[in-house]
Amino acid sequence: MVPMLKDPTLLKQNAFFVNGEWTPAKSGKTFEVRDPATTKLIGTSAECDVDDAQAAITAAEEALPSFRAKTGRERSKLLRKWYDLMMENADDLAALITWENGKPLADARGEVTYAANFFEWFSEEAPRAYGDTIPTSVPGNRVFTIREPVGVCGLITPWNFPAAMITRKIGPALAAGCTVVCKVPGETPYTSLAIAELSVRAGIPKGVVNFITTLDNTPRVGELLATSPSIKKLSFTGSTAVGKLLMKLASGTVKKLSFELGGNAPFIVFDDADIDVAIAGALASKFRSSGQTCVCANRLYVQEGIYDEFARRFAAEVEKFTIGNGFEDGITHGPLIHERAVSKVEEHVRDAQSKGAVCVVGGTRGDAGLAPGTFFMPTVLTGMSADMTLATEETFGPVAGLFKFATEAEVVRRANDAEVGLAGYVFSADAARIYRVAEALEVGMVGVNTGIISDTASPFGGVKESGFGREGSKYGIEEFQTIKTVTLGGMGKPLQS
Repeated sequence: MVPMLKDPTLLKQNAFFVNGEWTPAKSGKTFEVRDPATTKLIGTSAECDVDDAQAAITAAEEALPSFRAKTGRERSKLLRKWYDLMMENADDLAALITWENGKPLADARGEVTYAANFFEWFSEEAPRAYGDTIPTSVPGNRVFTIREPVGVCGLITPWNFPAAMITRKIGPALAAGCTVVCKVPGETPYTSLAIAELSVRAGIPKGVVNFITTLDNTPRVGELLATSPSIKKLSFTGSTAVGKLLMKLASGTVKKLSFELGGNAPFIVFDDADIDVAIAGALASKFRSSGQTCVCANRLYVQEGIYDEFARRFAAEVEKFTIGNGFEDGITHGPLIHERAVSKVEEHVRDAQSKGAVCVVGGTRGDAGLAPGTFFMPTVLTGMSADMTLATEETFGPVAGLFKFATEAEVVRRANDAEVGLAGYVFSADAARIYRVAEALEVGMVGVNTGIISDTASPFGGVKESGFGREGSKYGIEEFQTIKTVTLGGMGKPLQS
């Protein structure tokens, strides 16, 4: 199925967005973008190289002085207009997400609203970049602080939320008075480029936002953003391995960084939990976007007293899922992004089975009558153990592995036995236990009796090798600001008569 856009001009092909203009790559090269549900060609996009990226950096540098000079209220109005345009074009943006990402249309519509809300939220934060007046130890001095934009920012975003991941970074950057160069995902460029087109209609000044598209040149463009002395802040969402590489590259210019990297979320269900609530939470957390989110439950720990009942009822619900093209009615889950993702999921399942796990639902590739290379059936595995790959690596697919545990201390120890720490989930009716376990988990975010934790107002980010920095919330704008201290001397003279 090919979507019919209400506004076909939102589909931008063969050009990237620099200095307010749509420009072909200097090389003239393009790359293909395919529908993961059918593997059919959607279109082509500009294959930018480092020269194109440098042009975007230069445009952002030139736009910075005038944009940072705008008042917070002026920047607020621009972001609010951009928000309004996203909501007015929500149907087309959702169609583009489903087309190039594969998630069901209902999920895509939810993402558009979530994405637009970051522009609305940070439009409200822009006028509120408060400083402080600080009492000093020197009687004649007065000290105050000013929050200033960090400068030109490089933003690198992933394909799993092609709208929300980019607005969650651009919103606070512009609210703070920064200009940006966005390297958008090669798998899903069209959603980001449609948002870029709406920036023109919103009146965002030329050069303030710039969007680079590339597939093959991704490593070189990423290296430029990390090493360029003109880029004062780098914000990256992606794998831990790439984050570590970018961190090394960025050390040469000592730029400000914020990284949201991989996860391996523990999902803990205690005997005293409301089992219906826990099952609903597990379904939402584990299988949202076919398991392709960084905060998906990856290890489901269920206490031994309810393990069998939970496994049976949970598997029965998973059997109700229907895979297929996200544009079709009744489809609950779409494809994975590409065949490589399916192969990784399959490897995790086969490894678990070879070590004693039992597959009670799914466990195989599915074709949904479309593209057999990109679908994997929603899967439930029981009898999981710590020596299985799924226990130590993020699956990023629709596979729920159920681990049995006996005590609170045991499950916390096992949950924390990971190099990463992005999100965790706790289901219990015991308030004291909830506090104990939530505080003991080595993660940046904890969901208690809910499987959905993403919210514009909530700070998003992790600890350990899941990265640092926070996106969204009142803290998000701070990642794009620096604090300047001003000390006034000679203020201690007596009042003149």
